[in-house]
Amino acid sequence: MGAVPSTPRWGSSAARPLETAEYLIGTFVGDESFPVSSDYWQKLPDLPLSLQWPPDRVQQACEALAQNNYKTRHLAKLLIHLAWCLQEAISTSGAPSLVYGKAVNAVYISSVFLKYLIENPKSDKMEELYLSLDESEPMPTDITRDLNIEDFVMCSVLTFIGSIDVSPDTYLLHLELLNFMLIAMSTQLLSGPSPGPEDVNPFLDAAMSQESSLVVLVVRRLLLNYITGHSIPLNSASYSIFSEGSQPGVIQRVSSAAANFMLLPFNFLISSTGEGSRSLLADCSLHVLLILTHYHKCVVGNEPITDKTNDTTTSNSLLKGSGYFSDNPYCKALEHATDVEFDRVDTEGNAHSGPILRLPFASLFDTLGMCLTDEAAALLLYSLLQGNPDFLEYVLVRTDLDTLLMPILEALYDAPKRTSNQIYMLLIILLILSQDSSFNASIHKLILPTVPWYKERLLHQTSLGSLMVITLIRTVQYNLSKLRDVYLHTTCLATLANMAPHVHRLSAYASQRLVSLFDMLSRKYNKLAEVRNNQMTLAKGNSIEDDTLEPFLLQSTEIHIYTDFLRLVLEILNAILTYALPRNPEVVYAIMHRQEVFQPFRNHPRFNELLENIYTVLDFFNSRVDAQRTDGEWSVEKVLQVIIINCRSWRGEGMKMFTQLRFTYEQESNPEEFFIPYLWQLVLSRCGISFNPGAINLFPIDQPSDKQSDYEVVSDNHVNGEVPKHAVFLDP
Repeated sequence: MGAVPSTPRWGSSAARPLETAEYLIGTFVGDESFPVSSDYWQKLPDLPLSLQWPPDRVQQACEALAQNNYKTRHLAKLLIHLAWCLQEAISTSGAPSLVYGKAVNAVYISSVFLKYLIENPKSDKMEELYLSLDESEPMPTDITRDLNIEDFVMCSVLTFIGSIDVSPDTYLLHLELLNFMLIAMSTQLLSGPSPGPEDVNPFLDAAMSQESSLVVLVVRRLLLNYITGHSIPLNSASYSIFSEGSQPGVIQRVSSAAANFMLLPFNFLISSTGEGSRSLLADCSLHVLLILTHYHKCVVGNEPITDKTNDTTTSNSLLKGSGYFSDNPYCKALEHATDVEFDRVDTEGNAHSGPILRLPFASLFDTLGMCLTDEAAALLLYSLLQGNPDFLEYVLVRTDLDTLLMPILEALYDAPKRTSNQIYMLLIILLILSQDSSFNASIHKLILPTVPWYKERLLHQTSLGSLMVITLIRTVQYNLSKLRDVYLHTTCLATLANMAPHVHRLSAYASQRLVSLFDMLSRKYNKLAEVRNNQMTLAKGNSIEDDTLEPFLLQSTEIHIYTDFLRLVLEILNAILTYALPRNPEVVYAIMHRQEVFQPFRNHPRFNELLENIYTVLDFFNSRVDAQRTDGEWSVEKVLQVIIINCRSWRGEGMKMFTQLRFTYEQESNPEEFFIPYLWQLVLSRCGISFNPGAINLFPIDQPSDKQSDYEVVSDNHVNGEVPKHAVFLDP
């Protein structure tokens, strides 16, 4: 116990690298324990290797460690040495490549074995990790016996990420550390979708316990990695990275200065194939950031747990049953981030105590605009708009809103190619933006020369606002035929309602689509009403049983929903006619052209007041058109010209004034129940880190088949088959 293995000497001619590698790895996974102070731990990550093991050999090594780790605690000792390697790299200014190479090997070996132990748990408490040293272990003088190993290693990992710039020499180590973090945080996959106090996430909890100054550095570095999009340093003297032809996507390292310990049984690392991605480092940085910012530990107790990001006693923790969700310092850092170009003095008494994260908002805005077809980028934009008022204000005052809106609208246009969750997030982003009246006004002033991705019709010189109306209505149509989700309908219509009073020169096509939206929903309403009436007729004279009552109640519920949708569309039309009619002759023309669609609902108790205004407008303009009618043929241009002339004299006489609708988005409590499963699906499908499907409890998965990812949601519509935890509220 404690003896140093008889490793062949460096200069020995008999010391063939393969045999030495086999011996060192066999020792690591074997049943003989070596103390943390043994020089064996210096040789393991320091030995140059060019080892390629087949999957079955790697599997055997992992199984051996899992069997012996309880006695040897070798994983914990390797993590301690990983932390020391990182500390050496941090403390050595301009560290030579050998120092970084040693750290790369240490983190890579740690990742492979840690991943196996996490995805093959023997208990709910993850005891098999054994993140502690045996009481009989001889201890070095610079560490204490009560050392919290997960906190020690996470502090070192985060300190390196936050304090060391990315360069050709450090690129690979940054990338490996980010992958290590994803693996260490993957304990979330073992828990259910609803976080509880029994969940075990030791490395995530350790990350949450770090000082606020380090948290700010880490969030800043991750965002700068994403903004910069560092490319792989192929010309670096230290490393080159390429994919093997026989195993696409597997990374192989070739280096004269550092080891290649290739234990890749499960496509351990592959290049991201996500749309909009620019580099491995950028993708991994974004995924790590999103997981860190959306994690909330559920704890039991009478008092909520607060973090170290401020000295106040105020907590934003949320009560859930008998437990509390602790504060998240990474989320707070992101929410309080400010623009590096703008020193803003807080005038509302909401100053944030502690270190402030300063970011280049302009670069972040441009980067998001380039990458919004990627789901992770949309999640980051949502997090910033929903949680950071400074960034929201920055976006709203930009004059080039098409930078963000065009990729969002294009993604919604291609809804059949998108996941339902991505559609929801993009619609929520539009709803958040539409809450601002200046946004609603400015999008109609920005004219698009052409919209090449819109195939149904050539759109020339169309305003961004008109395109947004067209796309939202198209999304409603797609939802009506495919997803049939009430929440999606509501979000689309709420956004249109927010835009309505500020509509300016809505295009002819957008105006036609708006009236057609009412027609489409009314036909669905009439069909439901007909089915319900037939059911009522059949039920007359028959005893009503429970099994016949249920479909009747379902029909009634659906009719009520579509009644609300129809009323909301009428509210949208009313808002345009009440507040913006002189500026929108095409809307008047579209209503006149299809005025018959409103007639069946004129006496409906839910619609009659709103339709009175529409018919007031129709009577006014019909009379003007009739007065100008001659024996000649009336063209669209002639009718529209009459409407334009009479719009100038329109005074709104006889119009009833309704309260202007204003819908706001509010994130409901416990949003992690939606975001955490969604995020991990993205990580597993985009970052190429496979995981034992049988161990995943966070979300339901399909069995492997011929598809892009093994981690697709079973439900057609929602994570876990549930509606995402969001709400749309109508302001009183």
